[in-house]
Amino acid sequence: MSNQDPHIQELITLKTIAETLNESNELTPMLDVVIGKLLELTGLTTGWLFIVNERGTYEFVANRNLPPALSREDNEPMRCGSCWCLERYDDGRLKNAVNILNCKRLDNAVRYQWGDTEGITHHATVPLRSGSRRFGVLNVAAPGKLHFSKEELALLESVAYQIGSAIERMRLYAAEQRRADLFVRLGEYSSALGAYASQAVNRAELTEQVMSLMGRYFDWPVVALLEPLEKEITLRALYSEGKTTLPHAKFPLAEMARPHPNDRKRSGGDPVCAEDAQRLADQLVQEGWVSSLTRAVATPVTVAGDSSLGLLLVGYDQYGDQYRADIEVIEALAEHIGLTLQRVRLEENRRELTRMDERNRLARDLHDSVSQTLFSLVMMSRGVGGMLAAESNGQTSLLQDTIHDIQSLSQSALKEMRELIMQLRPPGLEEGLVTGLKQYGERLKLHVRSHISGIHELPRLIEEALWRIGQEALNNVSKHADTKEVTVALTLHDDEVELRIEDRGRGITKQRLSELTRHSIGLSSMRERAESLGGQFRLYSVYRGGTIIEVTLPLMLKSTENGGEMR
Repeated sequence: MSNQDPHIQELITLKTIAETLNESNELTPMLDVVIGKLLELTGLTTGWLFIVNERGTYEFVANRNLPPALSREDNEPMRCGSCWCLERYDDGRLKNAVNILNCKRLDNAVRYQWGDTEGITHHATVPLRSGSRRFGVLNVAAPGKLHFSKEELALLESVAYQIGSAIERMRLYAAEQRRADLFVRLGEYSSALGAYASQAVNRAELTEQVMSLMGRYFDWPVVALLEPLEKEITLRALYSEGKTTLPHAKFPLAEMARPHPNDRKRSGGDPVCAEDAQRLADQLVQEGWVSSLTRAVATPVTVAGDSSLGLLLVGYDQYGDQYRADIEVIEALAEHIGLTLQRVRLEENRRELTRMDERNRLARDLHDSVSQTLFSLVMMSRGVGGMLAAESNGQTSLLQDTIHDIQSLSQSALKEMRELIMQLRPPGLEEGLVTGLKQYGERLKLHVRSHISGIHELPRLIEEALWRIGQEALNNVSKHADTKEVTVALTLHDDEVELRIEDRGRGITKQRLSELTRHSIGLSSMRERAESLGGQFRLYSVYRGGTIIEVTLPLMLKSTENGGEMR
């Protein structure tokens, strides 16, 4: 280094480096200029710098005056492979500036005759850090220089610390810029989603739009809506590679880690720690839904503590700190999505209540008017028939036949009218859901075995939805299962209810099941009824092995009848 007073030279170097670092907020150009200034002030000739990410992979980001042996083919010897200084950095041995007695890259250059090393055989290696955070490695060298003194290494450490602090500052600045930009996008996203939600027909269409808008307003490569339930997780919706899908795919839920005590509480629910988020992302990769993800952030989609809406997962395909700036926006986004889905759910419940009230009104009107009229017609035809029976001539016999026909038709019409009234306002529910389904199945000539587990009063919406789903399922057994044996099981828990309808009939082939899943109005209706109340609909079938329909509904719902919570 220079022959000037080392203390003065050190102050000049640190002052110049500090000024240089404050001239730019762009990382790579700044590092290139700083290395040049450092070499100029210290009398060294060559320098290069690696940025190392959290996963241990490195990026060759800046250099000055590399010898031909190392700069060949666009710096390939520096961009590929590992070396002793990076290995020491990775395993934690590189804590301070040190002399590297032999450089693996320079040794390989000589061994494989890559070109002229210009007399450089050794270099000094300095870790870049700011506080406890580490960023990479700075290397400096000069022809014929085999050793760096303690004073030289101390100066390099000071410079490296300045560089590390500048990297930290630039990343924080970039993060703030990105956060501000994302919040602007969030506002635009919210406006677009709100406009669509006001016209949404059902939750499935709204969920698809939720994900499609992600690709329009954000730059995340993968976004998923997940719904963990006990030991299973459902992939409700996915945005990946510019496409939105609604897979409704289920796969086993990996064991989730417990939140660390130091993890902060996130809005709307318990935090999803980084390990659990990455575990969920790895499952999506393993199941083939997305390509490799290097990082994932997951946060609950909740409304007023209701976690039944699931998780919002954002995946990244590149290493870096970008996710740190995104976390607050992702949490705000999850909360907004939760509110939007909840609003649509409440609107669906309101419409369902309106439909139920209209059905009850229509049932009452039919019972009070048409049904009573038909009953009167039956009675009158019987009376007239009795009067004519007293006569004995041929003409009265013909009238008797006509009256008998009128009586038969009116009885048939009365029976159909009562069935219609029963469909509109099922009387069987007065004795309980399972009893009502059992009686309905028996009217379809089915032999119904029933089972109830747990004691709980079902909310009106829940009971009505399970009744309609059960009716459709029993109709399907009667028409398609080729069996008269069916089991209806109702299981009530503290926070949810499960209805299971099982037969041992002919079952459904995989191809036919796939077609029905896409096109069957009955299956779609059952699924939509369940999901409109925040529940799940599942169908399992084995050809010649029977079919099982399972419906799980949460018991905690926001009631639109009394403005409170109903169970």
